[in-house]
Amino acid sequence: MGMFSESVDVVCSAAGQPESLTWAGVDYTVCAEPLRWYERRQWWVEDTRAPLGGGPGVVDHEIWRVQVLPASAATADEPLTLDLTRHIRSGRWRLLRIHDGLRPRTA
Repeated sequence: MGMFSESVDVVCSAAGQPESLTWAGVDYTVCAEPLRWYERRQWWVEDTRAPLGGGPGVVDHEIWRVQVLPASAATADEPLTLDLTRHIRSGRWRLLRIHDGLRPRTA
């Protein structure tokens, strides 16, 4: 699994779930139900004080785990599993993790 932070363009459903994304010039389609959770961020490193009642976006990161396939794939490739985060205030998306632990490795 690789962990980093890179900008991605995400298209969401009316309910706010990721449906497709563009990463590194390649279009991907979400092929399984995405999972969402929140992770605590180190807000005290970035801000001197968290506003009272701030909640999501100030104290927590919204994380989505999605499985995607290239939109132009002619064959049934193995899905790629990605963790994405959305900045609550700006609406910008970032790629946080690429999971490849379940992919078969060849020598």
